[in-house]
Amino acid sequence: MTNKRYIALLRGVNVGRAKRVAMADLRKLVEELGYADVRSVLNSGNIVFSADEVDPAAAAAAIEEGLVLKLGVAARVMVIAGDDLAAVLAENALLPLATDHARLLVFLLPDAAARDALAPLCERDWGEGALALGQRAAYVWCPDGVLDSAAAAALGKQLGDTTTSRNWNTLCKLYALCTEPAPAPRGA
Repeated sequence: MTNKRYIALLRGVNVGRAKRVAMADLRKLVEELGYADVRSVLNSGNIVFSADEVDPAAAAAAIEEGLVLKLGVAARVMVIAGDDLAAVLAENALLPLATDHARLLVFLLPDAAARDALAPLCERDWGEGALALGQRAAYVWCPDGVLDSAAAAALGKQLGDTTTSRNWNTLCKLYALCTEPAPAPRGA
């Protein structure tokens, strides 16, 4: 029975004209890898799927390889289990500051070393903005907009392509999909 939910986040797809991926093609690719209940959120490389217990790094590598081989697009992929996303959402210390959740970014961290490397950034004064670290994510409040956020730029520079970020609204939508019951099999 495939009952655990996972989220795959593709880095940098459908931003501008490069790395264009149709979500229907992405869903099909993930289904062909053996995952079930595949759903996409928005048009920016967010997939929720069900599987028996899988290693997120192995799932990410398989999706990355499929992107190149079947869709001709090279993009980094992060996979996180739904219960791990719940923990990321629960430990956001900046939520009380954020009056616009579209400007509250969450950078998923690849490992503890990345978290440790970001600790000095938390000591800086970001003006109206703010930065906080959780166990698996860095949170950035960008009151003047994401593109004008010095904190978001510093995080992006420090982490490079080892991470991907989503705004709070998108992560909440993804988590909501993780908690929905799986659709009944066709013909049942």
